[in-house]
Amino acid sequence: MVRSSLAVLVIDENRIRASIIEAGLREAGHQLVTVIHDVTGIARRIAEIEPDVIVIDLENPNRDMLENMFQLSRAVKRPIAMFVDRSDQASIEAAVDAGVSAYVVDGLRQERVKPILDMAVSRFNAFSRMARELEEARSELEGRKVIDRAKGILMKSRGLSEEAAYTLLRKTAMNQNRKISDIAQSLVTAAGLLGPAEDE
Repeated sequence: MVRSSLAVLVIDENRIRASIIEAGLREAGHQLVTVIHDVTGIARRIAEIEPDVIVIDLENPNRDMLENMFQLSRAVKRPIAMFVDRSDQASIEAAVDAGVSAYVVDGLRQERVKPILDMAVSRFNAFSRMARELEEARSELEGRKVIDRAKGILMKSRGLSEEAAYTLLRKTAMNQNRKISDIAQSLVTAAGLLGPAEDE
C-alpha cells in the first residue's frame, strides 16, 4: 500500500483542531481525508467509510470518553493515532492495551501529523505481523500435538513404529490432498468416538 493513498479518518469534535490535522495530512500527500465532528454512531460511520488509518483528537478527554475511544480502537483493527491534551499513566496504559498505535500527549502541531501517522501505521503493521506470526506458531504447535496424538493412536491400534505411523498419516494426507494435521485431527476425533481406550 502506498502511504499517500491511505484513506484517513479524522475524529475531532473541535473544528479548528480538526483543520490542523487535516492540513497536516493533505500537506503530507494524503488526499483521502474524511473529518467527523460528531462521535454519535461512530462505529457505524467507520464501517461505512472503511478508513486505512484513524486519527482521534480529544481536546480535554474525560475517563468515559477515553474508555469509549479505547473500546472503539479494540474493535476496528486499524492503525489509530490519538492526540490528547492531558493524560495520566493509567490512560497511557489503557491506550496501549487497546491497541492505539500512537498516543500523543500535548503534541498537536501540523508539522507533526505526518511523522506521527507514519509511525502509527508502522507500529500497527509490526504489531499485526507479530500477532499473525504468534497465531501461526500456536496453530503449528497445536497441529504437532494432534499429529503426535494420532501417531500414538496408530502405534497402539496397529502396532506401528512412530516412523511408520507418521508415514501412514503423510501418505493418507497426500492421497486425499489434505494437510497432515487435518488427517490427524480426523483420526483423533474418530478414535474418541470409537472409545476412550484407543485414545489413551
